[in-house]
Amino acid sequence: MNKSSILGRLTRDPETKYSNSGVAVTRFSVAVPRKFKKENEQDADFINCVSFGKQAEFISNYFKKGQQIAIVGRIQTGSYKDGNGNTKYTFEIAIEEVEFCGDKTESTNQTTNQQIIKNTEDDYYSINNLDDDNLPF
Repeated sequence: MNKSSILGRLTRDPETKYSNSGVAVTRFSVAVPRKFKKENEQDADFINCVSFGKQAEFISNYFKKGQQIAIVGRIQTGSYKDGNGNTKYTFEIAIEEVEFCGDKTESTNQTTNQQIIKNTEDDYYSINNLDDDNLPF
């Protein structure tokens, strides 16, 4: 079984391109902290990730650099020849599931366009200037 789950922070904004057939392909990397660190060793692993289709567009629209993300997917490896004829090897997680992590303000990009007003009479809240097209659900 080839199944991996990681929890970390995006090291850059997701980058989306479209294949010749119109399928979205989003790539980004995630910094995953290591539990133990040896002297003179980095304290995080930087894991490349790729997503396809609607999920790729979702990630591109709702996740940004520094945001925490939980991913489940499969490890895929590959190789190619560079311009000098040297073989280069690749390693990435092909995403099957993705979830928001961290606090809510982090997930909604600080919700600066929303105004929450408390109605003191019956303790209801109303939300003004809410753009439903930008909600992930």
